[in-house]
Amino acid sequence: VGAVGSPEEVFSLGHVIGSFSSASSSSVVPCVDPFSEKVIAHIANASTEDVNLAVQCAKAALPLWASTTKQMRQKALHAVADDIERQKDGLAAVETMDCGKPFEESVWDVEDVVTAFRYYADEAAQRDDIQRVDVGDEDYKCHIRKEPLGVVAAITPWNYPMLMAVWKVAPALAAGCTVVLKPSEHASLTCLLLGEIVRKHCPAGVLNVITGVGSISGAALASHPDVDKVSFTGSVPTGRAVAHAAAASAAGPKPANLELGGKSPSVVFADAITTMRIDDIAEWVLFGFAWTNGQICSATSRLLVQRPLYDALLDALRARIAAIRACDPMETGCRIGPVVTRAQYEKVLAHVDRALADGAKIANPGGEHGTLGGNRRRPPSYPTSGYFVPPIMLTNVETTSAAWREEIFGPVVCVRAFDTEAEALALANDNVYGLASAVFTSDEGRADRFEKGIRAGIVWKQCSQPCFCQMPWGGYRSSGYGRDLGAQGLDNYLGQKSVVRYAAAHKPLDWYP
Repeated sequence: VGAVGSPEEVFSLGHVIGSFSSASSSSVVPCVDPFSEKVIAHIANASTEDVNLAVQCAKAALPLWASTTKQMRQKALHAVADDIERQKDGLAAVETMDCGKPFEESVWDVEDVVTAFRYYADEAAQRDDIQRVDVGDEDYKCHIRKEPLGVVAAITPWNYPMLMAVWKVAPALAAGCTVVLKPSEHASLTCLLLGEIVRKHCPAGVLNVITGVGSISGAALASHPDVDKVSFTGSVPTGRAVAHAAAASAAGPKPANLELGGKSPSVVFADAITTMRIDDIAEWVLFGFAWTNGQICSATSRLLVQRPLYDALLDALRARIAAIRACDPMETGCRIGPVVTRAQYEKVLAHVDRALADGAKIANPGGEHGTLGGNRRRPPSYPTSGYFVPPIMLTNVETTSAAWREEIFGPVVCVRAFDTEAEALALANDNVYGLASAVFTSDEGRADRFEKGIRAGIVWKQCSQPCFCQMPWGGYRSSGYGRDLGAQGLDNYLGQKSVVRYAAAHKPLDWYP
């Protein structure tokens, strides 16, 4: 990729501390291509000593970077974006080899990375550090000063390796913070390359990338006393551990943002076909649960269909699923790739097996191959290698079942019919998560009622999954707290000082005798 050397030369180094450096431990983690099922590189399994060194490098770099003008940071981050854009196809290829998503999806992701760097470079540069506040008393002059929060720990997942990292890295750097990034051990390669690119345009230590097993390096990073802010994206169990570590830090509790899982609903009313073709609705529904091979926290994996449209929509979905091309994810036109690891493959299929044992039915031809059944099976048209799970429609799913209530994190959708608007909203809200939701209806009043009534941080109307840098991203309830993206994404990394000046020094306080 560009001029950073061969994959083995780069990735075996393990982490970035100002510049590439070997980890103190000789322990390594293999990187397995989910399609070929072969080891393509090794990354260092960083120790707690490595984490401490990375944090100290970030801490040492903070005064210089925080005092750099916003315009200089803007220029540096645009240079990072330019560099990433020049290497777009190479970075996308590494992403696909590392996590299995189709190459064309990875290209889209890298383009979004470029957009995020540009957006936050400009958003930070145009802001005033000082906001005047009128408190209604002429004797006092008040303002709010915003300044870099400090050293940020960013702990990120494997489904969007580079993009999820940049959702945190770009605003943090734009705000004047320094960052220690810990990507998932299952997909770290593009984050290492990101570290090398940032190093070319920013001072040493501004971005530090630590790789390895999260239970070691991630835990040490979240609890480190010199980390000022923790930002995490991942599963609910790991999020709980991160929040606990941040709260139990020896230096005292520290703020944490958590973007966690979801079990999001997609609600399709019968009147939707008066403004959209049923085939187009089916494509959005499929996109909602099979995009990124179904491995997306916002997946609209609970499908609620109003009864008059139920059979027709399922027929349209079956046709859409049958037309999907599963192949080498590097090939043009691939629309379903392998899931990230063998363990994830087995986890998804175990969920499906459990659902069938609980009485669910597979409603699409080929979906029966998405079961363990004692032997590994796949549809005849699928490649002979790779951790492929075909898209699966489950019907006859009880609302109390694990399939309906738990995040599967694979291309599996659970389908139920409903009759009334009130029933649909109640079913949509009957879950511990609250990340996202989608509604399809030609009735704008109904869509607005759904928007107000749904307990979710994201509402899509007539679509599913679009995401924009300018719009905040995050959820309610067990889906976490705080928001990435949008203006709030920058505020995450800015501390606030309330400054009050007594402007009537000639007037005594005249309180004590």
